[in-house]
Amino acid sequence: MLFIGAFLFSCSDTKSVSLEQQLRQIPNVSVKKIKGDVTYNEYYELYFTQPLDHGNPKAGTFKQRVLLGSRALEKPMVVELQGYNIWTEREGELSKLLDANQLTIEHRFFKDSKPDSLNWKYLNIKQAAADQHIVIQALKKIYKGKWLTTGISKGGQTTIYHRYFYPNDVDVSVPYVAPMNLAREDKRINQHLETVEDKATRDKIRQFQLRCFQQKNHLIPLVKAYAEEHNLHFSMAMDKLLDLLILEYPFAFWQWGTTAATAIPSAKATTEEMVRHLAKVADIKFFSEEGIEPLKPFFYQALTEIGIYEYDIKPFEKYLKAYEKNLTFDHTFPHTKLPAFSVESMKKVNHWLQTDADKMLFIYGEYDPWSATSVVLNGNKKCKKYINPKGSHRTRINSFPDSTKNEIIETLKKWMK
Repeated sequence: MLFIGAFLFSCSDTKSVSLEQQLRQIPNVSVKKIKGDVTYNEYYELYFTQPLDHGNPKAGTFKQRVLLGSRALEKPMVVELQGYNIWTEREGELSKLLDANQLTIEHRFFKDSKPDSLNWKYLNIKQAAADQHIVIQALKKIYKGKWLTTGISKGGQTTIYHRYFYPNDVDVSVPYVAPMNLAREDKRINQHLETVEDKATRDKIRQFQLRCFQQKNHLIPLVKAYAEEHNLHFSMAMDKLLDLLILEYPFAFWQWGTTAATAIPSAKATTEEMVRHLAKVADIKFFSEEGIEPLKPFFYQALTEIGIYEYDIKPFEKYLKAYEKNLTFDHTFPHTKLPAFSVESMKKVNHWLQTDADKMLFIYGEYDPWSATSVVLNGNKKCKKYINPKGSHRTRINSFPDSTKNEIIETLKKWMK
């Protein structure tokens, strides 16, 4: 609260003072009017000066990037809570569906919201929620209508965590495809990969993985050439990189749902075709220094507090004798000893979701591996959960069949009255 300060104007003052003037009265905030998404009447880029440690102002500060698309002060506000950096200035699905204003908050420690030095002990769900609380409370003094928070994937997790710590900040929350992991490496995800969709597709995936392992010696130089061609660098040897790509393949295949089963290389495919397909679907950049560096805050949170998945090596033991246990994402911090994972905060959030959470609507895709650790409401009828049949991690409200989509929209409009 220290960084909000007190900026007070009466209702008549608010109406007579321009939006830009009101924004400039918020303490510790820089304001810049930008073009942004032209579907809004006004668009601003804000930087909030936030404490690194909300319990100790002496720890220092950092600047947090926030975008504001304004249609009208009396319209509702949709807050897009990013789990990473801000990806776009465009309106999101809910701002469009509800004809609402939009506030987009970048997550601490990502891109333009980094402190001068990354002290990882200040990166946790409680500190991030406090950042978001400050921003929301500052803007609620200007926008008096209903408020809704939302986010996608890690942004969906962020939406859950913020609402847990500050349940009264907003009226409604819509987390999209948000996992609720209950372990550092949640085993439910691998269980999902063993049962998802039809057995024929799973068998095609497994056979492709086996062929990759069987031809590993021929594939390694091709993977190295591919990495050099795309100017990617790695903190691991090429053989481990190839192992990780092969193991990641089924997760990526089902997560995004953009690869048809007919596109999986057959036994007749050349090694060049196999590598191109593998590098594209499993995303070779994901394992590179160039891919890991901007995502390091995510990996830190995943490995210390919010959980992730692991690679099951048992089906391929014959080809993975160099490893004594399942492969994890510890390769993202090759030179850093991380704090031990603590599941306590996730247990508390999970209990709250099943008991006290209210007016939260969860969106998932059936085939998405992250749906394996989706929120389990366990009888909490104050919230709703929708799973899109055959849907992937790209599932949105507009992805659902019309009848379900209409039901979701009507529920939101009812809650936002």
